[in-house]
Amino acid sequence: MDRAFVDAWVAGYERAWRSPGTDGLAELFTADATYQQAPFQGPVVGLANIVEMWESERDGPDEVFHMTHEIVAVDSAARVAVVRVEVEYGDPIEQEWADLWVIRFADDGRCAAFEEWPFAPSD
Repeated sequence: MDRAFVDAWVAGYERAWRSPGTDGLAELFTADATYQQAPFQGPVVGLANIVEMWESERDGPDEVFHMTHEIVAVDSAARVAVVRVEVEYGDPIEQEWADLWVIRFADDGRCAAFEEWPFAPSD
């Protein structure tokens, strides 16, 4: 696992968000993966529940957004990466987020635990 691997995984995540349906999620997450949407929020557990959450959180594959990311750290021995992600929704921009993602990978390269630290601009 290296930066190129993590970069490809993040690209796959964005591609899945932009695609109809949720078939691509099984390529990104293990069957027993956890997905924590905020630091003090309990995780969504299992691929089936992640699929359900995924569909309820997005407006659909045609949702207008611009996403950029920067890999902050990769620990290949622990199979953990930290990625800074910025997302702007809408055109014109209606909502924006700066996120930190902590991604723990299984031996097969799929995500076993996803932890999101979302930040929105202050009003």
